[in-house]
Amino acid sequence: MKKKVLVTGAHGYLASLARLYNADALEFSCVSHTDVDFSSPEAVEEYFRAADFDVCLHMAADASTAHCEELPELTHRVNTESAIAIAKVCRERGRRVVFISTEQCFNAAPGVAPYAEDDEQASVSAYGRQKMEADAWIRANVDDYLILRFSWMFGLSMPGVKASPNILGNVLKAVRASKPTAFRVNERRNMTYAQRFAEQLPQILELPSGAYHFASQNGLTTYETARLVASRLGCTEAEVDRLILPDRDTYADRPRDFRLASGKICAAGIELGTFEEDLDRCLADFGW
Repeated sequence: MKKKVLVTGAHGYLASLARLYNADALEFSCVSHTDVDFSSPEAVEEYFRAADFDVCLHMAADASTAHCEELPELTHRVNTESAIAIAKVCRERGRRVVFISTEQCFNAAPGVAPYAEDDEQASVSAYGRQKMEADAWIRANVDDYLILRFSWMFGLSMPGVKASPNILGNVLKAVRASKPTAFRVNERRNMTYAQRFAEQLPQILELPSGAYHFASQNGLTTYETARLVASRLGCTEAEVDRLILPDRDTYADRPRDFRLASGKICAAGIELGTFEEDLDRCLADFGW
């Protein structure tokens, strides 16, 4: 019998991709903001008490960092309070909750990247702090859970699936428009091909309870990564120099390195690689 997966944020990039790849393996029920108001934790709790599911894949979030800074109370209800409400219902009903967290939990962490799952978290952004709070509550209060802390996910749009902004799309836009575009020199982060998540979702849902980092490894700055992408897209060295510009000002006072270590999830049987491997595979998948 197929596992019944209730997925929130069902029409977002990763959720849409996951549903497309697993339509035969899993029975999905889709929940979006048109079904329940995620700014009302009470409404969310009521909805999930009545829903029929084996596992909740909670992907809905207000991930706009600007929006979270401008409207911290509203976005806290969406990103933190409603996530906790879902986790409470899952705990009471004996259902597994899968909470999608973020690398942004570590964008001001005191340690040294790449960060392991149990390393101390700290974030300069309201979005990161909101995710941190829900992440911590679930770890402290729920027995059967998965927390997946994602890196920046990338890929290209396909029928029925619109990719969210990502490094490949940003570079591709610059190349196609022949528009010089700046990328951050003082930032290092993982970037992961989204299909890795979609293809392995059934196996991910069976992981032992706990927190996991889902991130292909990348030792480059965002600027260096963008240069690599442009080169892979066929740009000459001169074209790369003209189109991919260094943004040396952003985070100049405190360079950010919030890369995640993914050894735990790989040891559990989930396959991840390097950004370069992911990029080459993505371009091959889409005929580049």
